[in-house]
Amino acid sequence: MDFVKGEPLFTKINDVPTQYPYLTENLESDVIIIGGGVTGAILGYYFTQNNINAIVLEKSRIAHCSTSITTTLLQYELDRNAASLKDKLSSTDIIKAYKLGLAAIDNIHQFVETNGNGCDFKHCNSLLYGTKKSEKTELFNEYQFRRDAGLDVEFVDDISSPYNFPISAGLISNKGGAVLDPYKFSHQLLSVSAKNGLRIFENSEAIEIIYEKNGVTVKTTYGHELKGKIVICATGYDTKLFTKQVFGTKSTSFNIVTKPIPNLSDLLQNTVFRDNLPVYHYFRSTPDNRLIMGGEDVRFIPDIENEHLRNRAYTLLEERLKHMFHEYNIEIEYRYCGAFASTSDDLGYVGRDKKHANLWYCLGYGANGILFSILGAQMLVNLYQGKVDENIYLFGINR
Repeated sequence: MDFVKGEPLFTKINDVPTQYPYLTENLESDVIIIGGGVTGAILGYYFTQNNINAIVLEKSRIAHCSTSITTTLLQYELDRNAASLKDKLSSTDIIKAYKLGLAAIDNIHQFVETNGNGCDFKHCNSLLYGTKKSEKTELFNEYQFRRDAGLDVEFVDDISSPYNFPISAGLISNKGGAVLDPYKFSHQLLSVSAKNGLRIFENSEAIEIIYEKNGVTVKTTYGHELKGKIVICATGYDTKLFTKQVFGTKSTSFNIVTKPIPNLSDLLQNTVFRDNLPVYHYFRSTPDNRLIMGGEDVRFIPDIENEHLRNRAYTLLEERLKHMFHEYNIEIEYRYCGAFASTSDDLGYVGRDKKHANLWYCLGYGANGILFSILGAQMLVNLYQGKVDENIYLFGINR
């Protein structure tokens, strides 16, 4: 099953900085990370930073598949507002999740401060907005909820909004968002980690995992084996090798990318945006002044195979973008889509498998996938070292 359709921006515009070898021998390691997307790269970084011997194994190419289609529009908030989540999470846990998201953004900032900004990272504001009068009260309530929790937020309406497209109300989170290039970020993480001893193999598919009393054996396509103490599933939406458990509800999300737009406003360059619709839309700019817009989610199976439906979604996104920014010459250069997974409480999954103690998961489901992976990697390092992170219950496998 294809998890991506089309030609994603980030794998198209970037050169391959490093081509990693495929596995040609049997090896041993403390930790075996299956999945060479951004989550696997994050895990490799945090484990090697803590002097834990690790291997990353990728079945195809590093930072392709789901990583290639993420817009990397990073926001600390969850997919739904607090009022919509209170039957799933307590107010305390919602605020905790928000603040953990902010901490994860800061962790990425610290990474580029230490290792150089090789991934186009940019800390910015975040706007959650509505276009209907009926959304104003909901957004104001969310603003009050966050303000009372000490978060740096502002409320704007159709009169006070500084943005050059029509809104009824909006919630600005100051320094509550960020953007980066997911392809460059994955490769930079792996490059830094390789210097610390991380071993990385691409085009090397794991086809069987044997769980033993004190470890695991991972068998690969070409007959070679990896032995380790634990194996971590970092394969995103494709978890069938590890479990029959259904972790999230898969849908297909669509992205369009414009050609570079001259004279793009500073506000568009320094803010990430999401609307307040149940099936929401989101957009950001790129360093070369493109706009990326995503949304129009539909069922994953069988809809990702429906070319007519895909083209309809791209057309709807283009019409929305042109309606919002009629002052710009909007020309679409890239159209692509892929799997997206949501959960009932908008949180990902981190922790041990309920059946196999040496099978662990780091699944960044929901719109905050990269931030959840940052948090998950830190939590799993703690777990490996015999410490239990006080917040890991939020991402519990069995919740």
